[in-house]
Amino acid sequence: MNEKILVVDDEEAIVEFISSNLKKEDFQVVKAYSGEEAVEKIHSEDPDMVLLDVMLPEKDGFEVCKELREFTNVPIIMLTARDEDMDKIIGLEVGADDYIVKPFNPKELVARIKAIFRRMRSSIELVKEQKIRVMNLIIDIFGRKAYVNGNLIDFAPKEYGLLQVLASNRNRVYSREELLKEVWGYEFVDNRSIDVHIKYIREKLGKPLSDCIQTVWGKGYKFVDVSKQTKIADK
Repeated sequence: MNEKILVVDDEEAIVEFISSNLKKEDFQVVKAYSGEEAVEKIHSEDPDMVLLDVMLPEKDGFEVCKELREFTNVPIIMLTARDEDMDKIIGLEVGADDYIVKPFNPKELVARIKAIFRRMRSSIELVKEQKIRVMNLIIDIFGRKAYVNGNLIDFAPKEYGLLQVLASNRNRVYSREELLKEVWGYEFVDNRSIDVHIKYIREKLGKPLSDCIQTVWGKGYKFVDVSKQTKIADK
């Protein structure tokens, strides 16, 4: 079955423009014209992706995105008329997967959508029981969940994505640009967003696991098993 996309914008002309271009690519389309209606349609229609305008009446797109992330990991692309870095950072930090500025080329929008769906299909192809174990941390790759001492840690989608990339490639140094490409799929957002996400990951992991994510000054970040470093030092 073709993927179903929920298009949310209070301007009917924009909704129709986007819908027309998506249908040309054989996507199913569901429409909503407010934040409240968007949340209702998520529950009733179970879409595979949401295109969410930021400037919605009463409840803006940031609020809607944050609310959706309380119960679903459906991919969300934010749409906005404001090309400002802070808006992009806020959108990504509340759980958006991508961000595109109006007016946009419909071909670019479709390309972004297809890129996200490709990454999702690649993730599903991973072995279901594949897990990463480091000290008292277990990362369930297929389930996209992480546990410390058997307790589920409430990571936001992008936080989890960063943790998985780093922990899956221990000792490799990733630049901020590389992490943006791996987790977000592109490089347009301010690199400071990576630092903010890493800060939150460390806080949620707690000591000593937080020490596993190490800053490599002037280069980026890497993940190391500090328990093994301690053993080497003891020798």
